[in-house]
This record gives sequence, structure tokens and C-alpha cells, in this order.
Amino acid sequence: MKDRFTNKVMVITGAAQGIGKRVAGLAAAEGARLLLVDIADYVQGVAAELRDQGADAVAVQANLETWAGAETIMAEAHGQFGRIDILINNVGGTIWAQPFEHYTPEQIEKEIQRSLFTTLWCCRAVLPYMLEQKGGVIVNVSSVATRGLMRVPYGAAKGGVNALTVNMAYEYAPHNIRVNAAAPGGTEAPPRLTPRNAKEQSEREKAWYQTLIDQTTANSFMHRYGTLDEQAEPILFLASDAASYITGTVIPVAGGDLG
Repeated sequence: MKDRFTNKVMVITGAAQGIGKRVAGLAAAEGARLLLVDIADYVQGVAAELRDQGADAVAVQANLETWAGAETIMAEAHGQFGRIDILINNVGGTIWAQPFEHYTPEQIEKEIQRSLFTTLWCCRAVLPYMLEQKGGVIVNVSSVATRGLMRVPYGAAKGGVNALTVNMAYEYAPHNIRVNAAAPGGTEAPPRLTPRNAKEQSEREKAWYQTLIDQTTANSFMHRYGTLDEQAEPILFLASDAASYITGTVIPVAGGDLG
């Protein structure tokens, strides 16, 4: 299993930290040629570290909440490597945790932009290249938070990712393009280098966020958060040829919580 991605070109979004960074490290160890994407400049350091270890890795900074950002990175990947075999759509994540009546219209739009449109735009932008080369693999990172507390807009966005996954898989199976999703539950990760919501939390907001944590661990049969490896490995399985007869599937990776 140490050469599953030899000479495969893999684009990973949200690669500067967390799950995306771990996916990049494991894929590099198995021979993938990587285009790492993030809006933060930390992604440059991730790519440099992987190059120091002998990997073929390029970093690009882009805002994937826009069509222009998604179109640009796919063109960059194709220009660098000549093809795109695998796309891992990892950008997303809860920005606010609060009862739905406390979300402003602007916050709702931001949650949808962050956790649905980034994946939607990248899926659309990669299609011309995968159609031209007559095949490819897309793995979307969804969430089991499609059933959860304190994050209705985020859950709606990830529900959209699930629907996008199944519809694309159905439509593009005749073109040898597989589309699946991994749906993580709570994940233990180092503190984010740049918080999604930099505003200091009030005591009420801390209590709301604790409700989210308590619900997440209670719903897991294992009553714990997963590790970065426990999230990255299923994503890479779906990206690999070992999953060649799997498409249109959303796999919960949440210790038994099905979302």
C-alpha cells in the first residue's frame, strides 16, 4: 500500500493544516505529485517541507469561495503536471456555533460560501480536465454535522455537498469519473493557525460551542473525537484504485455517528 499514488497528480484544497495537511503528507509518502491549495500562506511551508522529503509538491494560494479561484488552481495544476488524476475537496468548516435564530444573514451566506461553494466550484472547474483525459477521482470532505446542534447553516452546506457528490457520481460514471465523500465527525487537531472566527468568544458563545462538542462525542459510539490519521486514511482509500467500484457514496467517519 506504499505506492498507491505513484505518478498520480493530486490536488488537495485546504492543505495548510488539519486534515488536508495530513492527507498531503500521507499521499506524498505514497508517491503522489501534489498541488496544495489554501488561502493562507502556511501552505507554502507545507509544500516546502514535503519537497525536502523528496516529494513533488507545489503550493498555490487561492480563494476557492470564488469561481475564478477554483478555475485558476485547476489550470495551474494542469499546467504544472499535464493532468489531474485526483481532487480532494477539503476546504470548509464551521465558522460559528450558535442557535439558528442568532445567525445573521451575512453569517449564513458566509457558512454556505465556505463549506458548499468551495467544493461546488472546484468540482465544476476540474471537470473539463477529467473529461478530456477520460477519467478521474473526486473525494469531497463532507461532515456528519448534517444532523447536529448549533450549526444549521453549516449542516445545510454539507448536506449540499452530499447531494452534489451523488448527483455528480451518477452523471459522470459513464466518463470514468468517480465521486465520493468522506464525512468526518469531531477530529482532534492542533489549534488552527488562523481561527475561522477570530472574534473572542463570550461566555454564552463558549456554552453554545460546548453544546456542539458534547453532542458530537455523545453521538459517536466511541464517545471520542477521531485522529487526523483516522480521517485522512478513509479519504485516501476513496481516492485510490482500491475503491474503483465505489462511487456516489458518502462514508461517515465518526465512530458510529451516521450524521
